[in-house]
Amino acid sequence: MCACASRWMTESDMVNTMRGDALKGRDILVVEDEPTIALDLQIALEDHGASVRTARTLARALERVEAQAPDAAILDVTLGQEKTCEPVARALQKLGVPFLLHSGDLDRQGELIHRLGAPVIAKPAANRELIERLSELLA
Repeated sequence: MCACASRWMTESDMVNTMRGDALKGRDILVVEDEPTIALDLQIALEDHGASVRTARTLARALERVEAQAPDAAILDVTLGQEKTCEPVARALQKLGVPFLLHSGDLDRQGELIHRLGAPVIAKPAANRELIERLSELLA
């Protein structure tokens, strides 16, 4: 342990703080059709200093990417009405933007997830896990 910022921090706290620093000032796109999940992710990312743009639909996500490429993204695989994040993922890949897949449909979308070749975090997941993985992609 060490005394940091007027409180005692464990080694785990320090590692988590350093990883979170990778998000400071970064533009993160969250593509999620469930408003509660999107808001929860937005708050968690903003707490780590990220600037967050959200999109609930495939069309809006593509608009956001075309308007300005984010530094990284978190993509829900299934976006309702039998649409997937694949067009957004492909656009991000062309731009060299790293992204995570965040899905509760691993069984139904396994082939797509495999084709995209991006890191996957199964829903439900703790925000800490998403922050750590996204930070690793940006490090």
